[in-house]
Amino acid sequence: MHILVTNDDGVHAPGLLALAQAMRPLGKVTVLAPDRNWSVTGHIKTMNRPLRVTKTTLADGTPALACDGAPSDCVALAHLGVLKEEIDLVVSGINPTVNVGYDLTYSGTVTSAMEAAIWGIRGIAFSQESSNDRSVTVSYNTTRQVATEVVSRFLEHDLPAHLLLNVNVPLRPYAELRGYQVTRQGERIYHDRVEEAPCEDGATCYRITGKFPTGVPHPGTDIGALAEGYVSIMPVLLDLTDANWLEPLQKIDWAADGKQPAAGQP
Repeated sequence: MHILVTNDDGVHAPGLLALAQAMRPLGKVTVLAPDRNWSVTGHIKTMNRPLRVTKTTLADGTPALACDGAPSDCVALAHLGVLKEEIDLVVSGINPTVNVGYDLTYSGTVTSAMEAAIWGIRGIAFSQESSNDRSVTVSYNTTRQVATEVVSRFLEHDLPAHLLLNVNVPLRPYAELRGYQVTRQGERIYHDRVEEAPCEDGATCYRITGKFPTGVPHPGTDIGALAEGYVSIMPVLLDLTDANWLEPLQKIDWAADGKQPAAGQP
């Protein structure tokens, strides 16, 4: 079992080290991650410049590879030949804040696992709740244990390629977790606002800022599970088609010039 560990916070982020250590008892681990922070970048593929991959060392002395591209670039490069051994599983994280609801489209942590699914490789993204008290040192102990359990069960059941799981862990000691819930995507609420400020050249610049997003804790959702003290395990489908609207939209005469609809359309 060859496991690729990556993230969006950078190769030297403590969450990545915790995840790599959690995976080592389960198989051969290779770390290939960005050389800097790429948080909130979404699904990026770098096509306009060459990508550099360099050797580095994690804080525990183990070897790793760093790339000057995006998180999804790291997964693509690993699969396409930078790593000579085939990858069986991609794990991404541990992100120090949750990725729930609409966050999935922004998150480099989740889109790393999405890149794996695109190439037919199983992928799991791990994130955890954060404290409102910024003076508190972030601990990854609970999520590290959860990651070992989730990946162990995942491998035991021989789940298929293209399967992508988004795992979010409550901010509490492992012994106080209420268990695991398989969930659906919840409703995230953003509190963004824009600030206007002068640029260095005198032009007007804008900064998107605001309070940390919240969410609606509906039962059965990722947000609801976390609110109740459960680990959320959400299967993610890359097919973004809204099937509920296929038939109603097919009934609309979209062609003003009388052109016939394509074969198979009403």
